[in-house]
Amino acid sequence: MRTRLTELLGIDVPVVLAPMGGAVGPELTAAVSNAGGLGIVPLSWSSPKEVGARVAEIKSLTDRPFGINLIREWDQRERLAAALDANVPVVSLFWGDATALIDEARTGGAITFVTVASAEEAARAAGSGADVIVAQGWEAGGHVRGAVTTLALVPRVVDAVSVPVVAAGGIADGRGLAAALALGAAGACVGTRFLAAQEASIHEDYRQRLLAAVETDTYYGTLFDGGWPDAPHRALRNSTVETWEASGMPEPGSRPGEDDTPAFREDGTPISRYASSTPAWA
Repeated sequence: MRTRLTELLGIDVPVVLAPMGGAVGPELTAAVSNAGGLGIVPLSWSSPKEVGARVAEIKSLTDRPFGINLIREWDQRERLAAALDANVPVVSLFWGDATALIDEARTGGAITFVTVASAEEAARAAGSGADVIVAQGWEAGGHVRGAVTTLALVPRVVDAVSVPVVAAGGIADGRGLAAALALGAAGACVGTRFLAAQEASIHEDYRQRLLAAVETDTYYGTLFDGGWPDAPHRALRNSTVETWEASGMPEPGSRPGEDDTPAFREDGTPISRYASSTPAWA
């Protein structure tokens, strides 16, 4: 399948892996790229040294294009420099004004993606030199910047810019990809669906919950704010959500179980009940 996106990137299918923190590592990134799409690995919290090592590891697993994702909520200049030094092919920027980093990324030789939540934001990013615009609709899983549905947002963004647009949010199969293309997008960004892949670094219990979930099983809001306050997100409903709702949805500081540490990271670091953290491998 040929679209403006596949031609720009030199890939076979117009499918982009959403850079899901805690779930996407080099293995899944490379697997998607090797299958003909574009894998993107999240590196917003990695040290610059780790960024270079991750890029090198992905290059050892694939000779196809791939990218790294950086979240603009934090200063990413050192991480971006490390990725460019390692000759990363694609840089994806999310959340906040990406203007300051677009030129640096493009000067460093990377094709630059910018995720937006409105047509106005898309036009500003494209005007600043972004090569590809990702229009993220409200249906997206994980952190969600905007409040407009994918169906309404994508054609508005397509009409606002001249560069290729990738649709994101609620797309999980070929029907979703076909719908995105019909709206004028040049490709689709797929996230949750790829968590079923064996290369996704998530806990098997979480994978089984995802596979059993239906369309009404998600929570959207700012409840899981540990590490990233006031950032809306979509997650699977669980006992923490239900207990909080049953308690009258109290504000932070008064929520049930705020001192709990129900899980730990591989290095032994505790994970608080309201942390924004993906259930990883046991």
